[in-house]
Amino acid sequence: MSKRNVTVRMKADYEYESVNQQGNKVSIDMYDAPQKQAQSPMDLLLSALGSCASVDAVLMMKKKRRTLVDFYVEVEGSRNEGIPSYYTDIHLKFVLVSPDATDEEFAKVVALSVEKYCSVASSLKSEITFSAHVERPL
Repeated sequence: MSKRNVTVRMKADYEYESVNQQGNKVSIDMYDAPQKQAQSPMDLLLSALGSCASVDAVLMMKKKRRTLVDFYVEVEGSRNEGIPSYYTDIHLKFVLVSPDATDEEFAKVVALSVEKYCSVASSLKSEITFSAHVERPL
């Protein structure tokens, strides 16, 4: 069994810093929009899911020798109305800009990435859905 750890330290009432074993730091805050300087814990969860699901999708498309002009994923989460306000549903919209990839092959790669390889997705109890779309470069 592999173990990892981070240390989360309070900087101010609504500001924290997380440091992993290698010393990499992430700033976290819980301020509202005008004062916000960093992502909130719930933002970071969406970021973690999006990046985790992306890395294998990108690597698999490159293994298929497809041209990647651009790639991004938009992650949207719906939160429970009560407390705790956890994510009940999360949707990932994957977009690949490529002159030679097809929607079908990209959809298969995204499904594998989210459903089989993404450790973050496997760690959540939220309903996770996704879509994949290939656009042609201009």
